Amino acid sequence: MNESAQAQLKDEELHLYSRHILLDNWDIDAQQNLKNSHVLIIGAGGLGCTSSEMLVRAGVGKITIIDFDKIELSNIQRQIAFDPYQIGQQKVEVLTQHLKSINPLVEVTAINEKFDLDLASKLIDHFDLVLDGCDNFATRYAVNQFCVARKIPLLTAAALGLEGQLMMLKSEPCYHCVFPQSSNENSDERRCANSGVLTTTPAVMASLQAHQALLYLGLGRAPLLNKLLLWDGTNMQQRIVKFSADASCVVCGKV
Repeated sequence: MNESAQAQLKDEELHLYSRHILLDNWDIDAQQNLKNSHVLIIGAGGLGCTSSEMLVRAGVGKITIIDFDKIELSNIQRQIAFDPYQIGQQKVEVLTQHLKSINPLVEVTAINEKFDLDLASKLIDHFDLVLDGCDNFATRYAVNQFCVARKIPLLTAAALGLEGQLMMLKSEPCYHCVFPQSSNENSDERRCANSGVLTTTPAVMASLQAHQALLYLGLGRAPLLNKLLLWDGTNMQQRIVKFSADASCVVCGKV
């Protein structure tokens, strides 16, 4: 959290987040931590719609969302912030307005651009955490490079078919260590558009992503740090795999 601008909880917020504060393992300090956090979300699709709404309802103080896509009819099946009458509108703008209507106490900023290294170089804000919910490896690698360079923790999630993945990284090891770019050069063809995705899969993975985000921002806990969670929605099973840094990684190996 940015210690230079610590904002106190207002009476309205104490009431709004009272069910958090009543928790045995959560208190006013934890809620205060959320209020003073700034989260960057990459992607306003099935993952981003759900994770951003949960963080807004939970009271994360500032959220910036980046996406350049427009709403299509097929999005309505799983991207919970959108309605049919909004087809053709920019996802990030519609999502931002949706989030502001839910909790006007949270500052939500929309960036209607494609995330790449050029855009990343223009982002001057301090971010406490990055949530990646994009649907292609090229963007994921760019997000990873940005996070490694800025030493920002990264929570990256994926949802396809009836399966999902989630992992948390902090500079080293990085995403490139786990999924080397050379091995995924021809993998971008597997997306929701041509591979399919069940309505609930992104919601499940985004919920887990938001849950880990709240644990980290509020309590400083990171049970998934340097671990890959694999969720199988067909058998309702999940497993967690540990991993380590690649000494020859071209991204974090130079840090």
